[in-house]
Amino acid sequence: MSVDREELKRMIDQIPEQDALEVFDFIGYLNMKREKNDLEQLDVASLAEDADLIRQVQQSRKDRENGRIYGQEAGLEYLRSKVKEFEHEQNL
Repeated sequence: MSVDREELKRMIDQIPEQDALEVFDFIGYLNMKREKNDLEQLDVASLAEDADLIRQVQQSRKDRENGRIYGQEAGLEYLRSKVKEFEHEQNL
């Protein structure tokens, strides 16, 4: 089934604000439903064969075992410092 998107946009432009909010919420619901279906169809077997993913998981486990992880505040501070470094480099 094909939808005339221009007609759809025109219809949305003409509806009351409250109805537009409901349309907005419904579109969000449809997107969430689609993402959920995509996740459910994720092929676990293919992930198990992804060498790079396996390496990343193994490295993550090693990092946790060796205490090389950031807590929430430490992680935010690290990201802030990296943003400042980047911004400083951009101003040069």
